[in-house]
Amino acid sequence: MAETTMTAAATTAARPGRLKEFWFYFRENRGAVIGLWFFAAFILVAIFAPLIAPHDPTQQFRDALLKPPFWEEGGSLTYPLGTDAVGRDMLSRLVHGSRYSFYVGIIVVTFAASGGIVIGLIAGFAPKWLDTIIMRVMDIVLAFPSLLLALVLVAILGPSLTNAMIAIAITYQPHYVRLTRASVLSERSKDYVTAARVVGASKSRLMFTTVLPNCLSPIIVQAALSFSTAILDAAALGFLGMGAQPPTPEWGTMLAEAREFILRAWWVVTWPGLAILITVLAINLMGDGLRDALDPKLKRS
Repeated sequence: MAETTMTAAATTAARPGRLKEFWFYFRENRGAVIGLWFFAAFILVAIFAPLIAPHDPTQQFRDALLKPPFWEEGGSLTYPLGTDAVGRDMLSRLVHGSRYSFYVGIIVVTFAASGGIVIGLIAGFAPKWLDTIIMRVMDIVLAFPSLLLALVLVAILGPSLTNAMIAIAITYQPHYVRLTRASVLSERSKDYVTAARVVGASKSRLMFTTVLPNCLSPIIVQAALSFSTAILDAAALGFLGMGAQPPTPEWGTMLAEAREFILRAWWVVTWPGLAILITVLAINLMGDGLRDALDPKLKRS
């Protein structure tokens, strides 16, 4: 008896905690770790943008129009990455633009995930007829290309960054609904749910307390990937003039303003494009690592 107790205690002590186990599998993906570091840097830049930026992002220096980066002839360390067509410092606009991109990702993922999870839980526990209605509505929304549907919604609501975020969140909701519903249907037949139902747990307790915590792994991965896609779609809407409006230093809007100078001032197009590329790539790499670490089927023995 004592020997069995000691063996059980040793097994418990040897078993790593959840956070330690997660980090063990996450760090095996080198790309995910690199993506995590870049994402952490992106967050820090967004938080401390007023301290990092050398100038006000909307301030115009009329004596420094289309000034090149400091390493090129005619450049200056006063404007390290050059200036745009109206003399605004590119570095300051890029740094402040990270705030808008981070804001877009957080708001879109929060609203899309919260609404999609609730609707998915309802569909998973609902009678057959209600489940069918909910899923057919989601299929109709998914039948439209997400960017096209977002464009239509922004055209109805009016071009602005807020309306762009609302439109993008609506187009992302069906993905969370389908993912949550599929997870709920796979969990409903398990013994712990049956036991909770037998002891008299209410429907809401079954949904939010019993089942939902066991459905979070794929939802977290989807949220990470949606974060990057939201930044990309917001930049696309800004580029088309349906998102953030000038002089807002949003990366997509900066690209739209720089189109006519693409041949004679490469920096006004290159820096916002690189900022979008690096941020989206870093978040996607991090999302791959989250998937590897949270999905038991992908964990290496």
